[in-house]
Amino acid sequence: MFNQIHAICPRGTRSAQPLPLQTGIRAPRRLPTRQERRMKQRRAQIRKAIIRSFLSILIKIFLYLCRPTTRAMLYGKLIKPLLFSLPPEQAHHIVTITLSLLGKIPGGRWLLHKLYAVDHPALEREVLGIRFRNPVGMAAGFDRYGHIYRELSAMGFGFVEVGSITPKRQPGNPKPRIFRIESARALLNRVGICSHGLDRAVAHLRQPHGTAIVGCNIGKNTATSCEQGPADYLKCFRNLYQYADYFTVNVACDPGQKAPSYQTRENITRILEPLFEFRRGQNQYRPILLKVSPDLPDETIDTMTDILMETPLDGMVAVNATASKAGIDRLDATRLGAGVVSGEPLTRRALEVVRRIHERSHGAYPIIGVGGLMSPDDVLAMLDAGASLVQIYTGYVYNGPGYLRTICRALIERAAAEHPDKK
Repeated sequence: MFNQIHAICPRGTRSAQPLPLQTGIRAPRRLPTRQERRMKQRRAQIRKAIIRSFLSILIKIFLYLCRPTTRAMLYGKLIKPLLFSLPPEQAHHIVTITLSLLGKIPGGRWLLHKLYAVDHPALEREVLGIRFRNPVGMAAGFDRYGHIYRELSAMGFGFVEVGSITPKRQPGNPKPRIFRIESARALLNRVGICSHGLDRAVAHLRQPHGTAIVGCNIGKNTATSCEQGPADYLKCFRNLYQYADYFTVNVACDPGQKAPSYQTRENITRILEPLFEFRRGQNQYRPILLKVSPDLPDETIDTMTDILMETPLDGMVAVNATASKAGIDRLDATRLGAGVVSGEPLTRRALEVVRRIHERSHGAYPIIGVGGLMSPDDVLAMLDAGASLVQIYTGYVYNGPGYLRTICRALIERAAAEHPDKK
């Protein structure tokens, strides 16, 4: 035993000091002096004053930005010149990325709603069995991939149509492919169909929609032949059915497909019948609309309207962009080359087509009017022509994010004038 102890603690070394007993009682903390307490209180007061000042500045900036005149001035004097100095597709990418980032920031969509949205009972519409908070939607093409529909809804759009969506990913035509024609307040594009594909669209659209009403604009891949086209439409329809509030069948979205010649009764029926058949087996009903081209002759427009009345089709979207260069300077048209035109040159024809469909169908079917709606007066004229809802795109590009608010105010003023007892 003695030898074992010496083996552990050899002679000439100090034995380890015994550890103090752990009683569980901590040494008393030193109380801060009066001077230390005063310094701590002073620092807390300074922090509170800085926070109050910062919040006050933020509130003043927010209230300043809430003024419509301020936003219009900022867009007209600063933002629009910057965006219009960039190629259109690059400017569009910056806008969509900004909206997407705002949607990821807590309170971002609330801020967009406060800045741009208008809520009023006079704006509400019930169309296609769906309750819309206002009749103004964002047309297909702005949110091609379905990733910013919630942000657009927060900005006040009554509905957002995403797409066109195709089964497979395709990049569209080579860049540059979108051009501004500022003298005519128009856009010329030869994008074709630019889609990230069905899987990517489903990944975006399966997110909670909140209050957003989403339409899916579906098309076929450019490489798909016309004979196999109905299968592409059906595949999109089946996979997106539970995520969309309505569908737009777009047979006029790719200028390379010679859309007017493709829009015949036989081809349209071949596309629509499988969709109707699939819908019959579902528990939920999704309205199906057909989008028509403004370049169709009036007789073909009548044929499309007859299809509307003779089949389970729910409505029409009129119109797409036009291949006509009427209203555009000849030098601009020659310089920019092929493509379809949207904006002011399309206004008159869009109104004509909507009015013709409305009259032939006796006003019994919903029409979404789109094309050349560059001012609130254009929107009112489109509604007067027979449209139940409207969509904007090019007008939004030229007028800025405050354009939707201006339209809604015009609609409220008209409703107040027509029904003064319901103010």
